[in-house]
Amino acid sequence: MRTLVEQMAATLTHRGPDAGGSWANAQSGIALGHRRLSIQDLSTAGAQPMTSADGRYVLSYNGEVYNFPALSRELGTLGHHFRGHCDTEVVLGAIKQWGIDGALQRFQGMFAFALWDSRDQSLILARDRVGKKPLYYGWCAETFLFGSELKALRAHPGFNASIDRDALALFIQHAWVPGPRSIFKNIMKLPAGHWLQVSAGGEQQKHCYWSAAQVALAGQREPFAGTLGQAADALEKLLQEAVSSRMVADVGLGTLLSGGYDSTTIAALMQHNSDTPVQTFTIGFADKRYDESTYAREISQHLGSKHTELFVSAEDALDIIPSLPSMYDEPFADASQMPTHIVSRLARSKVTVALSGDGGDELFAGYGRYRRPERDMARWARVPRPLRSTMARTLNACQAQGWNMLQPAQGATSMPSWRRFPAKLDKNVAALLAEDEVSLFARQRARIANGADYVHGAQRSGLALSGVAAAAALVEPMQGMMLVDFCNYLVDDILVKVDRASMAVGLEVRAPFLDHRIVELAWSLPLTMRYGPDGGKLVLRELLRRHVPPQLTDRPKKGFGVPVSDWLRGPLREWAQDLLGSKRLQQDGLLDTNAVARLWRQHLCGWQDHSDVLWSILMFQAWLDQA
Repeated sequence: MRTLVEQMAATLTHRGPDAGGSWANAQSGIALGHRRLSIQDLSTAGAQPMTSADGRYVLSYNGEVYNFPALSRELGTLGHHFRGHCDTEVVLGAIKQWGIDGALQRFQGMFAFALWDSRDQSLILARDRVGKKPLYYGWCAETFLFGSELKALRAHPGFNASIDRDALALFIQHAWVPGPRSIFKNIMKLPAGHWLQVSAGGEQQKHCYWSAAQVALAGQREPFAGTLGQAADALEKLLQEAVSSRMVADVGLGTLLSGGYDSTTIAALMQHNSDTPVQTFTIGFADKRYDESTYAREISQHLGSKHTELFVSAEDALDIIPSLPSMYDEPFADASQMPTHIVSRLARSKVTVALSGDGGDELFAGYGRYRRPERDMARWARVPRPLRSTMARTLNACQAQGWNMLQPAQGATSMPSWRRFPAKLDKNVAALLAEDEVSLFARQRARIANGADYVHGAQRSGLALSGVAAAAALVEPMQGMMLVDFCNYLVDDILVKVDRASMAVGLEVRAPFLDHRIVELAWSLPLTMRYGPDGGKLVLRELLRRHVPPQLTDRPKKGFGVPVSDWLRGPLREWAQDLLGSKRLQQDGLLDTNAVARLWRQHLCGWQDHSDVLWSILMFQAWLDQA
């Protein structure tokens, strides 16, 4: 049993390259494995799995509890003694003192852990409030498995690798597999802010100790009552504390700097907290649609940071594609995964920990897409609902018939713009059918209306996203859209992307904006303090101008993308053609050959840009090749 768990843990060496450990109890039938990335207390006093001082608990833990010094002092006054100065000991002491729920309520950090309770003969799995660290679990025959990545579970000889076709359909629809599902049947993701207890008899009890949806509703009930300046003061105080606590490390530390509001704020506060130049890292692109390196460089010069930049060619990004299926462990199709990995690799060449600005867009209305649903629904507001449904069916039929009548000859790579007109009709369909702005937003965020149209045997999913009901209960539709993004896109896309891209090179990325105290403050702010006449992040910009001149940051948002649409018609065409071949799809028996072929042909001839959904299908096919 111990040998097997060591083999499973070895698949996660990239997440913990510094050391490994295991623990097993044959009588109880439990084994824990661990891989260590040494951040705090580099000595063996921080080795895991770690047994509590009284022998009751054994812990295998991934992440950081940033307020462990304060908790250590408090526990010290209650009679606890610690051998080293790592947070793992403090986590065990906190659980012993306050129980699992009481300890989780006190932790400020990012973590996923497995805790064996030898007295109660039960296993406890827990995940941080926002879901920054991953945790998969499930039954394989008579064995309960869990781990940070699926590859650890798949190393078990009894693992059942049957693909969940409904999860695959959702992946094609969204570009990620929405939690709590995974790509495999019977394997789940533990939701953010939850802990799960598994008894010796196999019974499971899941508990929620923190909910973003409940936080948003509480903020609506008791909104922040001060001025914009006072809100900026409160945000700055909490953010300073969050940044400062995330700068505690016994290894090299830096920050990822894109030059936007979020990363600039983090870099500025880091430099404010440091007596020496902070290390900042950015990558640039020859394609000016995506390049922000000039802005990052100017901000670095203003802050006085020690700046490292790397210019990335299309070839650099393309070279990463073969490693993506293994890196992301289950199908994942946000194409910014490539530059995210490159900047992580750059940072890891000099530091072991990097701070990021993740979460700022979702908390402070940073996306322009939050305005679109209101405009689209207003266009059809006076049309009776029954008539709207008829119009939607008509538009769908016109689009389908338009392609049947106007499609170019087989092999054509272009078509006149007038022949592409029917392809634009479907942009109105979602607005015609939507009941409100939040549900319309959720539909528009999907890459395709229904992923089940492309997967044999999949059930039509609708809006299989968390937090939508709570979002609809918020008075301001934009607040609801932000909540949908926070509960889904942030957790299952952004945080997954950053975690896998960074941990693949042994870099720990910390996100101060996602400190739960900042999240709770943000959701209490009136929308007018987050979104103003000139765009989002109003309170954040108010804070940032205290540290950086606005002319260095006030500019349109570019994002962190790559030109996948052009690549699929150019350097990636042969690779894509091979993965999407009819014989290959028929042999796998998962995807609808005709539906996929139609997407591919429409994209190549320019009828419609299907690069997003095609990237999802291609990432699944590439993953399946390595599965």
